Amino acid sequence: MQHTPESLKNFLDEKVLQYNSPAFIATDPISIPHLFSRKEDREISGFLAATIAWGQRKSIVNNARRLMLLMDDAPLDFVMHFRERDLLRFEGFVHRTFNFTDLSAFLYSLKNIYQHYGGMETVFAKGLAKGGMEMAIAGFREVFFEIPHPIRTRKHVSNPLAGSSAKRLNMFLRWMIRQDSKGVDFGIWPSISPSQLICPLDVHSGRVARKLGLLARKQDDWKAASELTSQLRLLDPHDPVKYDFALFGLGVFEKF
Repeated sequence: MQHTPESLKNFLDEKVLQYNSPAFIATDPISIPHLFSRKEDREISGFLAATIAWGQRKSIVNNARRLMLLMDDAPLDFVMHFRERDLLRFEGFVHRTFNFTDLSAFLYSLKNIYQHYGGMETVFAKGLAKGGMEMAIAGFREVFFEIPHPIRTRKHVSNPLAGSSAKRLNMFLRWMIRQDSKGVDFGIWPSISPSQLICPLDVHSGRVARKLGLLARKQDDWKAASELTSQLRLLDPHDPVKYDFALFGLGVFEKF
């Protein structure tokens, strides 16, 4: 599909306006951190919701909501104060391949990050200073798994250094970092600029991006996510990842 740069930008800007609105929230995993007002509660609930964000959207939202109820709707308080016996309440929890074993490891890792590193924003910002979002995610992953954990759990935190597009982590980072007046994303991590984000890339957004001529690479991997983001920066250097709304909406809702 051929567009001039100007017509492509106009088309995508319209789609951003259409989908970057509060109406988008209810059926999306971002509805989970929207349940909370405290920064840390939004971070933890958002991270857990993003972690299980694959499969049917309704199932993702329902399971993430169930997780919050099991954490007494107080994610930070639960993470900071739980003991081993408190984990028994999660025993039946499973979403696709993410199960009780993985969840337990995640809670211990989050506890370590909030007790010893000052929270997730600090960890991501430190990695970012070493070399862009790829290093931010890789650095976070290293800290996340610095305490003992089951090997099986490592697959649930993507590794861009191994080529993963890290779609769910990039989506989580969009939620935390992007700031506008629309009320969807939170913009609660001021130490990281929206211009540094990488666009979440999955089968839907990848298909749309290729149709629009924004992406040549065939695989949906980190190189493709970076290539796509470079093209989106030509449309808006300050906030390239706002176009995630357009690509997602076109791919999922309009079957573009």
